[in-house]
Amino acid sequence: MKKILVISSSLRHDSNSDVLAEAFAKGAAEAGNEVESITLKGKNLHFCTGCLACQKTQKCVIADDAPAIVDKMYAADVIAFATPIYYYGMSGQLKTLLDRANPLFTTDYHFRDIYFLSSAAEEDPQTPERAVTGLGGWIECFENARLAGSVFAGGVNAPGDIKGHAGSGSGISDGKGCLTVHRQANFFNLQPPHFQQKLPWRKILTVL
Repeated sequence: MKKILVISSSLRHDSNSDVLAEAFAKGAAEAGNEVESITLKGKNLHFCTGCLACQKTQKCVIADDAPAIVDKMYAADVIAFATPIYYYGMSGQLKTLLDRANPLFTTDYHFRDIYFLSSAAEEDPQTPERAVTGLGGWIECFENARLAGSVFAGGVNAPGDIKGHAGSGSGISDGKGCLTVHRQANFFNLQPPHFQQKLPWRKILTVL
């Protein structure tokens, strides 16, 4: 059993990327893992000031909601970040959280596998590439961690567009004690309306 943290960064009600996060969490829990989901909606997150005090104390000097989230990141074996794609990048609030996770740099953090879940109105499968690269830069600073996979749902624009295309299953199954992410076109059994069978989901990957 792994300790899995799913962080949803969209601030929009009825967010499409939240649906991805929920599906990921559901599949992980059904596979027998310990799962906690966090949303950044309503959270008070200030920008990192670059003071670097956290490099000595492993604690941020800013008193807001970030330190509690960062503590949960520290303790997780697997972290899944969900975000809408804005201007071909991750959401500003997710980038802010990653910056505020700087106290983890000098710790014996537990996380090893990082997953990236994203949605956008744009259908091109390359749409999330810059956001994935941005997250990759953060991951590279943690030498024991890796980008285990990325899922992209395109062709979903208005709030809730992705709903109504969800099947009864999550698209994630437990195989020999591992959480396996399927490669089918209808990954998570969610099929955005504009994709048909072309490339509704960017493939993922491997195993948790």
